[in-house]
Order: sequence, then C-alpha cells, then structure tokens
Amino acid sequence: MAKTHEILAQGRKDEGKGASRRLRRTAFVPAVVYGAGQPPQSIQIEHNTILLAAKHEWFFSSVLDLNVDGKVQKVLVRDWQKHPFKLQMLHMDFQRINENEAIRVNVPIHFLNQEKSPAGKTAGVVISHNMTEVEVSCLPKDLPEFIDLDLTDLKPGDIIHLSQLKLPANVEIVALHLGADHDVAVVTAVTVKEEVDEAPAAEAGAEGEAKPAADAAAAPSKDAKK
Repeated sequence: MAKTHEILAQGRKDEGKGASRRLRRTAFVPAVVYGAGQPPQSIQIEHNTILLAAKHEWFFSSVLDLNVDGKVQKVLVRDWQKHPFKLQMLHMDFQRINENEAIRVNVPIHFLNQEKSPAGKTAGVVISHNMTEVEVSCLPKDLPEFIDLDLTDLKPGDIIHLSQLKLPANVEIVALHLGADHDVAVVTAVTVKEEVDEAPAAEAGAEGEAKPAADAAAAPSKDAKK
C-alpha cells in the first residue's frame, strides 16, 4: 500500500483569468478539486508546496490527502499546466476518490540491478526500457507508489513483457484485460553487431589496379625513343 501525503490548500471564491493571474503574482497556484458526487471547488495552494511535491513521483501517482481549510479529502492529481519555459506551475486539477471504488492510475516502473545482470555485463548489448510507467487498477488502499522490476537475471536476447511484472496483491494491469496483443515488451536486451567497413580494402585494391595503368601511361613509347 502506498503512503499518502498531505497537501495544504485554501478555498477561494474569486474565479476567472484575472483572479488566477493575481494568485500567481502572489506565489499561489489556482486549482480545482472535483468528483465523488460533490460540486467542484476552487482552491489555491502555495506555489512552493506544489513545486517541492512535483519533484517526487508520488505526487502524480499516489493518493493524496488534500487538506482544504482543515477538511481532508482523498484525491489524485488528474491534470496540470506548466509554464512553457519558467519553473512555474500554472494550474492544477484534483479528483476526489471513493475509497470503495477501483481507480486507474499510471504508476512508475523502477528498474533494479540492470548493471549486475548478464546482459548488463555483456559488451554490445543494448538494454531498452520500452515503458517507464504502467496503468494499474485497484482500490485506493492498494495503490502502489511504484512497481519494481528486478533485472538481475536479464540475459542477452531476453524480452520481459507486461504479464511478467510482479504486482502487489489486488493490483491489476489495465492493458492485460484488453487481450494478448496488449502484452507488450517492457524491457528488451538486444545484441548489436558491429558492421565491418570493407571500403578501405576495396579502395586499396582499386589503387593497386590503377597504379600499373598509370605507370604504363607514364612510360615513354618505343616510337618516342626512335
């Protein structure tokens, strides 16, 4: 079960683009919390709170305790808007959750012991992480912050598929319910063969053939000696 984290927020009544701009100038992030059969609520959060939390994986993939004026709501981050080039969060959307209903969340994959694996120790082997997160379905209380994938035994030529991930109890991968075609590769270990450049040898042969011809052209003819 993933640990929950508390985010402090305040309710707000001012809405609209002008109000949002004023909030940003005072180092707050405008946000909305919605869902669970309740009306949407406009809130504001200190920008530093969001900035620090957003540095962690759990902020985007875990159940959060959103504390709005002392009232705690269980939520997930569902959308966010960042400034195109400034280190600034412009807006956040939080969705309330029902603790008795399954949720679908993208959870990060942590790749462990790749350097210790036979594939990791073999020259010319390229290990590709084709996926870095996976969508899971479970009750909020069972949601993991991440899924570990141990690559200790990975060998050259191996392929690890979604169905081979080890999941916590009561957690399912959404894609695997869509059919066998969705059991895609998460990790591949491919041996790359170096191509031998034969151009120098070919060029040397061409030069060897050209040299006698050049010598013959340079040599004076018998008619010239006469």
